[in-house]
Amino acid sequence: MKQFYPLTFEPIFKERIWGGTKLKDYLNKPISSEITGESWELSTVPESISVVNSGEFKGKNLNELIDLYPKEILGKEVFNQFGKQFPLLFKYLDAKADLSIQLHPNDELAKARHNSFGKTEMWYVMQADENARLIVGFKENSNREDYLNHVENKMLLSILNEVPVKKGDVFLLETGTIHAIGAGIVIAEIQQTSDITYRIYDWDRVDANGKGRELHTELALDAINYKTTSAKKEYTSIENKSISVVDCPYFKTNIISLNDEVLIDKTSDSFMVLMCTEGSFELVFGDQKYMYLTGDTVLIPAVLTSFMLKGTATVLEITV
Repeated sequence: MKQFYPLTFEPIFKERIWGGTKLKDYLNKPISSEITGESWELSTVPESISVVNSGEFKGKNLNELIDLYPKEILGKEVFNQFGKQFPLLFKYLDAKADLSIQLHPNDELAKARHNSFGKTEMWYVMQADENARLIVGFKENSNREDYLNHVENKMLLSILNEVPVKKGDVFLLETGTIHAIGAGIVIAEIQQTSDITYRIYDWDRVDANGKGRELHTELALDAINYKTTSAKKEYTSIENKSISVVDCPYFKTNIISLNDEVLIDKTSDSFMVLMCTEGSFELVFGDQKYMYLTGDTVLIPAVLTSFMLKGTATVLEITV
């Protein structure tokens, strides 16, 4: 019988106009660019498919593994719901400058327009400079006409909600929510497998040729949630306990403040992903031991149902 084990993957780096070097400085990622904005940790987005970097499956990509062992990797319930599709995308982001103001369509719109999942996502703030902030939704309930009027008069920022952030903050961005990550923030992002973004404002930035990035003003109109939203998730961490912070239809995220050891017992219904956002930990499975550091992301195949975490770390624990 095939021996499954915790899987790690080669990070896929993305240069962005707003990127920097914190993925190297804080997360020890081997980036070679001064404008690396994203490290895609677990992805089956076409052209960006994660490849296993160690163990028996080294060199195989995630789609190949799922094709060979769908229920063992994904889990029985995930397979029943999604077939051989990996439903989530995991990233670390470094915003040296403000990201564009944007939003994502829901499943229905994304399917009709792009044959894609929608993009519900969550952010865990790993590091934030002083006075760092996010943009999340509207200050007050708006509507299509009022929104367009503010866009056309270059007054959009005046109706959007700015939120100061600090390390440890969690936000759930449901589809349709206008949002932007502000400068000076490193974020762990968990989202549906989708790369569909409607950009509505880009701070009037232009490239070396004086050309701005494409805006999606018309596409966005039917996708926006014009009502105010409370995206921030409040929670109280407890040492060596798995605390729920997000429970939405697409994924469930718990936070473990590890300061000794925690036994993880799970079902084989879903895979689990662990993101080490601070510190380091050892994962003990049977007589096998695996060591993980800040910035590591681990895919636990669904068939691994019991293991121990030991160390001092902050760990995000994600299932479907």
